[in-house]
Amino acid sequence: MTSALPPEQSAEAAKRKPSRPMEIRAVVSGALGSALEYFDFAVYGALAATLFPILFFHELGSTGALLASFATFGVGFVARPVGAIVFGHLGDRIGRKPILFTTLVLMGGSSILIGVLPTGQGFGIAALLVGLRFVQGFSLGGEAIGNQLMTMEHGDKSRRGLLGSFIVMGSPVSQVLANLALVVLGATLTQDQFESWGWRVPFLGSVIIVVVAVFIRLKLEETPAFVVNKDIEERVVKPRSTGLRVLATHPRKVALLTLAWGGSSLSFYLVAVYGLSYLPRETGMSSQTALVILMVANGVSVFFAIAGGVVCDRIGRKPVFLLGLAGCFTGMLLFFTLPGPNPVLTGSIITLVLSSIQFLSGAQPAMFAEQFPTEVRFSGAAMSHTFANLIFSAPAPFIAAALAAVGGTNLVLVFTLVVIIGSAYAVSTMQEGRHLDLADFTTEALPATKKPGAALAR
Repeated sequence: MTSALPPEQSAEAAKRKPSRPMEIRAVVSGALGSALEYFDFAVYGALAATLFPILFFHELGSTGALLASFATFGVGFVARPVGAIVFGHLGDRIGRKPILFTTLVLMGGSSILIGVLPTGQGFGIAALLVGLRFVQGFSLGGEAIGNQLMTMEHGDKSRRGLLGSFIVMGSPVSQVLANLALVVLGATLTQDQFESWGWRVPFLGSVIIVVVAVFIRLKLEETPAFVVNKDIEERVVKPRSTGLRVLATHPRKVALLTLAWGGSSLSFYLVAVYGLSYLPRETGMSSQTALVILMVANGVSVFFAIAGGVVCDRIGRKPVFLLGLAGCFTGMLLFFTLPGPNPVLTGSIITLVLSSIQFLSGAQPAMFAEQFPTEVRFSGAAMSHTFANLIFSAPAPFIAAALAAVGGTNLVLVFTLVVIIGSAYAVSTMQEGRHLDLADFTTEALPATKKPGAALAR
């Protein structure tokens, strides 16, 4: 149960209105962090489906190597809930800014180290790859939602959806850049050169994004919502509800958000990762053609991410989510029934899926931020997001490969559509929060007891 702050605390919140310079810095910083996150994941996902089985797991045989490679892809998602718990707790306790600086350095550092790993060295190096994927996922558990909250809490409520869509836009843009980098490298290098050092270039190039993002984040201030909540905590006695405790205080919200994000998460990784092995096998098109299709589809979907942010500021977050899920349902139905060697038809279907996902993703940062009060916002939103990734994104390629082996692609299709329907149900039961002031959103138990000697106004 939540409510607005009482009058004297609302007056304190009024002193902490979002500023336009911090809003702009938060958006740029968040977009860069999101771009780094999805760039590295897109590169790794594409290589996990094509090259890594040969470079790191060839001794397991063709099928075993592919499954092992997809499993290492999933390790990053397994680590995310751990990072969400740790960084969500710390983000609610010590602030958003120091956590985002830490996660950015960890995320960039692990990606760079992946880019210098030797290949063909057996299980030792493969285990090191798994360890680096864990560190990458651990840091992303805090980064993915942290940079969204930094923007949401610095932004004006009338344009939270639009601001959040710029963060989300990092996903399709970085997917385009990642696929473009792999296509160019594959076209300009020989197979031996690409397998030897060409695949490393995208990972090592991420250092540029890290440096720029670190510079901007050093100039960011703490968010008004966190500062207001911290001031109040110093003056009243109230129970701590950060970290794992959010699962006890807001279990329904966490469960609903997890399911709400599940349908789009599953669909995205089925198309963007599993699709790179599915399309060549089922349609006969080359891996290069599949990469080009994904690159074009992601480029188109950028505009739908912005559209989702704009529209959700006007009509609400829930309608945008439901429209996106409807498009996703249709697109995935076509993806597993109509694709053929014609790249235009297949590309149109993939574009529908990715554009629908990005449309609803444009509303995701605002929707997640508006479901939790300030004192548990980081931990609650981060856990919901990472639980969805753990349950639906991480095993997507692995489960699809296993289901296809047992019952064919029809079984994969049925599983996907059921998850999307579940997501639509979860969204329909959630609250609409586009009119909330995030700095004025806390629990009713907040003003319980004044601390001795503490004044309510400074």
